[in-house]
Amino acid sequence: MGSVSNIGFRSVFRASHSVETQVFGKQRQKKSACALMIPSNTVRFKFNQIYCKLPESGIEENPTSRRTASNSKNRMEDYNIAMKRMMKNPYEYHHELGMNYTLITDNLIVGSQPQKAEDIDHLKKEEDVAYILNLQQDKDVEYWGIDLQSIIKRCRQVGIRHMRRPAIDFDPNSLRNELPKAVSSLEWAISEGKGRVYVHCTAGLGRAPAVAIAYLFWFCNMNLNAAYDMLTAKRPCGPNKKAIRGATYDLAKNDPWKEPFESLPEYAFEDIADWERNLIQDRVRSLRGT
Repeated sequence: MGSVSNIGFRSVFRASHSVETQVFGKQRQKKSACALMIPSNTVRFKFNQIYCKLPESGIEENPTSRRTASNSKNRMEDYNIAMKRMMKNPYEYHHELGMNYTLITDNLIVGSQPQKAEDIDHLKKEEDVAYILNLQQDKDVEYWGIDLQSIIKRCRQVGIRHMRRPAIDFDPNSLRNELPKAVSSLEWAISEGKGRVYVHCTAGLGRAPAVAIAYLFWFCNMNLNAAYDMLTAKRPCGPNKKAIRGATYDLAKNDPWKEPFESLPEYAFEDIADWERNLIQDRVRSLRGT
C-alpha cells in the first residue's frame, strides 16, 4: 500500500493545486523508531478547492434516530460544518467513502476511524498494523453508528492491541490536556517494534495528526514546525498547533512561578532545548499505563 490508502482518499481532501505525495514500499527500516521511509517512487494526486460555509451551530451529539440515507448525509454535513467553524480549516470528512489513512513514517499511520471489522483485517494484512490508538470519545463512535465492540473483538482475534485515549473533538484545551497520555501510548507502541501503529480519531484531520506531530516533536528531534510541515505535506489536515505548543509548555515547565502560557508569544515552544526534550520524554514515559 502507498502512503495514502486507496480507500477513497482523493475524494476526501481537495485543494486548488497539484501536490506531490510519496508512495512507500513495504520493506521496514529497523534503525530507529523515528526513521522516515525512503520513497521508492512518487505519484501525483490532484485536489480541488473546498468552499467553506460557516455554520451557526455545532453537531448533535447522538442522532441515533437518523437512519435514512438523507439523514446520514445531513449528519456528515453537520459534522463538516462544525469542523470548519471550530477548527478553522477547509477540510472535510466523507464517511461514505470508508476508512482513509496516510503512512507518515515507517512505523506510524494516521487515519480516519475504522468503520467495520473488515477494516481491521485490511490494516493487519496490508499494512502490518500491530497497534491501534483510538482518540475518540464514546459519543463520537455513537454519532456515526460504529459498532466499536465488534472492532475491538476483531482486533483481539487478529492480534492487534487496541488502545483508547479519548479527547473532545474540536476542543484545543482537551487536546492539550490529553496529548501527553496519548503520545505516551504511541511512543510505547512504537518502541515495542512489533508492527505499525494506526492512530485515528474520527476524520483523521485534527486529534490524530496532532498526536503524531507531538510525537515527532518530542521524540524524533524535530522542531514543531518541521514536524507539522512534514505531516501535513503527506496528509492535508489542520491540527491545532497551539494545543501542541501548550502541551509542550505543560511538560517542560512545572515551576509554580512560571509565566502563563497564554501570555507567551505565538512562536513560544515551537522548539525546545535538549534538556527540555529529555525532561518531556521522561515525563511522557512516566504516563504509560495511566
